[in-house]
Amino acid sequence: MELLSSPAFWAALGNIILINIVLSGDNAVVIALAAKSLPPKQKKMAVLYGSAAAIILRIVLTIFALQLLTLPYLKLIGAVALFYIGVQLLAEEEGEENIEGKSNLWGAIKTILIADLVMSLDNVLGVAAAADGNIVLLIIGLAISVPLIVFGSTLVLKLMEKFPIIVTLGAALLGYLAGEMLFSDTAVAPWIEANIPHHELSLFGAGHLSIPGLALAVGVVIVGTYLAKRHSKPATAA
Repeated sequence: MELLSSPAFWAALGNIILINIVLSGDNAVVIALAAKSLPPKQKKMAVLYGSAAAIILRIVLTIFALQLLTLPYLKLIGAVALFYIGVQLLAEEEGEENIEGKSNLWGAIKTILIADLVMSLDNVLGVAAAADGNIVLLIIGLAISVPLIVFGSTLVLKLMEKFPIIVTLGAALLGYLAGEMLFSDTAVAPWIEANIPHHELSLFGAGHLSIPGLALAVGVVIVGTYLAKRHSKPATAA
């Protein structure tokens, strides 16, 4: 297939997977906590069915987000939201999830679905930006990455703790996507195309490395790291 031979397709797919790895760690913890009180056999079923339902929910929500992002000014709002999410990812320390374990299978699945719905805004927005309107790419990316998070949640969380650069890269990616969204909104794109030559928006005047994207990627890392250091000072002093 021509789609599968495109470097842009594989780059976008990698972005979707990285976004899910970085932003779905808390969702994986919720799934584990919701199923922890079940017998071993039902625990496996809760994780399996809850994960399948979460994948379908993510696909529906992200397709909805893709449609919304075609409207004027919504990409501008989305870009601001992505920048904020990226900064918060680096700035905030994660706490334990206040989720009670359920004693029956359907109760656990319901808890998983509700938690995933509530916690999915950042993930859905990031994935929608990375997919950039490609439904096939979106479905493949989510189908690969969500099970990876759910079934490999312990491994993924340990890797993120051992290699914090994964979180930093994810935050920078959100900043990069924010920059791309900012200049592709239907309300501003025609003006930009008429007044700013395309090569001036790309690094070295060629390729797909967006200068606005790179600028916001660096901005996310700088602001997020600065806020993280500020938050850690009172704890250090104490």
